[in-house]
Amino acid sequence: LFQTESDKFDFTQREPYGVIGAIIPWNFPIMMQATKLAPILACGNTIVLKTSEFTPLSALKVAALIKEAGFPKGVVNILSGYGPTAGAAMASHMKLRKITFTGSVPVGKSILKASAESNLKKVTLELGGKSPNIIFADSDIDEAVKWAHMGIYFSSGQVCVAGSRIYVQDSVYDEFLEKFKKRAEGTKVGDPFKEDTFQGPQVSQIHYNKIMSFIEAGKKEGATLLIGGEREGEKGYYIKPTIFTDTNEKMSIMQEEIFGPVAAISKFSTVEEVIEKAHLTRYGLAAAVFTKDITRALKISKELNAGTVWVNCYGLYEPNVPFGGYRESGIGREGGESSLNEYTQVKSVQVHLGKFMF
Repeated sequence: LFQTESDKFDFTQREPYGVIGAIIPWNFPIMMQATKLAPILACGNTIVLKTSEFTPLSALKVAALIKEAGFPKGVVNILSGYGPTAGAAMASHMKLRKITFTGSVPVGKSILKASAESNLKKVTLELGGKSPNIIFADSDIDEAVKWAHMGIYFSSGQVCVAGSRIYVQDSVYDEFLEKFKKRAEGTKVGDPFKEDTFQGPQVSQIHYNKIMSFIEAGKKEGATLLIGGEREGEKGYYIKPTIFTDTNEKMSIMQEEIFGPVAAISKFSTVEEVIEKAHLTRYGLAAAVFTKDITRALKISKELNAGTVWVNCYGLYEPNVPFGGYRESGIGREGGESSLNEYTQVKSVQVHLGKFMF
């Protein structure tokens, strides 16, 4: 509410878009449904949600529960299909007023283009990353190893914020590398339904082959394959935890989102050097800083081009905290109040109570 003149007042109100389209990936299907469905519906919209062709059944189960809960028909609509057909149709549909997408940068760009060429629907994009994990000499190395291991090998590396670039200060590089290598070699890879399994399979043969091609590229480009880089077992799309050393920022394993259990580890000397290296990709989704000097951690956090920066931890997620990327890692923010802002539009109302003034 704004007071402007004695006989006039102005106010703003947030209103729903109407029908919103949401396209989610395969790596966390139920969580992704929740992060889209809850705020979109809470803001008064209806939703058309397209799942990945790799994970259609979980959304159909959620849809059955929504129906059982008594939602009116047409409020939640689940679409199963492929991106080039179903997804493209949503991106160009004239009756969708907004679309939200979580996935790769190329697909995100195609959605922006389709929006511009159709009805200029508003777009929220949460895209890929190539996140730097920065380990300073004064950090607790044992803790840093545990978090770094979680950051790259959790969910078989199939995470948009995966800490795939690990920068270690030169004075503790050898210590970190030895401990990280030992922990990676001890990682239990196999059936995800077994309690002692830490790393399961890649989602498909196509994705398995893509990761293996990146590993081959890393070797050809001159990086040293320390461990891994090959199939685990004889069946399934399992890849051993992989570590590359002797890397540089021009290598594909340092530039491209692999989306697999592949860590590239480099050393650095100064703060200025590591910040420069951290910024040498097109991405800006997340980063981490490990140090006991909180003042330095907060200063570096401010300088890093990343939508999320973790300090002395990695990959923690809070649904009430804004999440999204800088640069080509996305547009907009989801989580908490940010979601409410993303899924409503602002209207200004100006009320004049006096007589004509001109």
